[in-house]
Amino acid sequence: MKLLEVIQTTLTDMEIISSITSTLFIILLGFFCRKKGIFNDTVGKMLSKVVLTVALPALAFNSFMKDINRESLVEGMNILIWGIVIYIILIFISKPMYLKYKGNKQDTLRVLTIFGSTTFFGIPIVGAIYGAEGVLYASIFNIGYRIFLYSYGYIKMSGLKMEAKNIKEMFLNPIVVATFLGLFIWVFQAYLPQVTVTAADGVKSQVAFLRLDQTAVWLFKPMNYLAGLASPLAWLSIGATLGAVEFKKAVSDRTSWFYSLNKVIVVPTINIVLLAILSMTGILSMSAICVGTVVIMMATPAATVAAAYAISFDKEAVLASNGSLLSTITAVIMIPIWIVIINLINHINIF
Repeated sequence: MKLLEVIQTTLTDMEIISSITSTLFIILLGFFCRKKGIFNDTVGKMLSKVVLTVALPALAFNSFMKDINRESLVEGMNILIWGIVIYIILIFISKPMYLKYKGNKQDTLRVLTIFGSTTFFGIPIVGAIYGAEGVLYASIFNIGYRIFLYSYGYIKMSGLKMEAKNIKEMFLNPIVVATFLGLFIWVFQAYLPQVTVTAADGVKSQVAFLRLDQTAVWLFKPMNYLAGLASPLAWLSIGATLGAVEFKKAVSDRTSWFYSLNKVIVVPTINIVLLAILSMTGILSMSAICVGTVVIMMATPAATVAAAYAISFDKEAVLASNGSLLSTITAVIMIPIWIVIINLINHINIF
């Protein structure tokens, strides 16, 4: 298929187009509501709390309520491995990226580049594009992210050793708990106590008793409703946050622009190149959905926790705030472009 035909096919695919427009329109709605005073200055934070403590945990858990086969298990293990390896690679690569900056400025830029808003920004978009399968792989990919964010990220920004409170936050975070619980059920469902369920067509089958989508539909259904809130509420929160920020100072900061381009363009490109090499050499291969999930997750703006570290430990707090704003704007613009690029790569059959 010729390049122009691939682009045309991508841009006329209603699933892709509707996912992109849903993201952009709801973010713009949140922006408009904040500018018009419909949302006050606390709405963005309140929406994000609902997303992070209720909607995303439900979304992550529900994504694992599906049958497992050898192919999906291999894909899950591959993306888990890559989700750990890529952060080790970025820790080393980010050093030469910011060689001209020294001290706290370099540390802040590196941490903001390594850690994106994969949970709050990335997973809702992955869910909109790839559905439950994409969320499943995104949740597995995020395990490595959580490990390094609460260990390397904290130590680098605080200058202190790892504290017990961070280990507690790492493992008792609602999203982490939901992810590990869901992952456990998904992987070991064949070994858990089995119960007989009857499908709508009368066919009976044996499933693990913890497969709530089959054994406790009365509980799974409300969790599905909560999971459905993740994307729209996250996008409204992003729009409301953008609508509350003063743009002029941030836009005039060249360092923040340099960081934003690195975060949203260079980092995803590094992932594509390395994954292509690994695939062609047979070392590590991934499906198109896995690769697309990784690219979207890595094209996210600065992680809220990473920016909070900079502010809490007084390490270039203004730079972190400006970088968060500009990288969010850049990501909103680039995500649709990355989705088109991912589709082009899929047609070329690199992976």
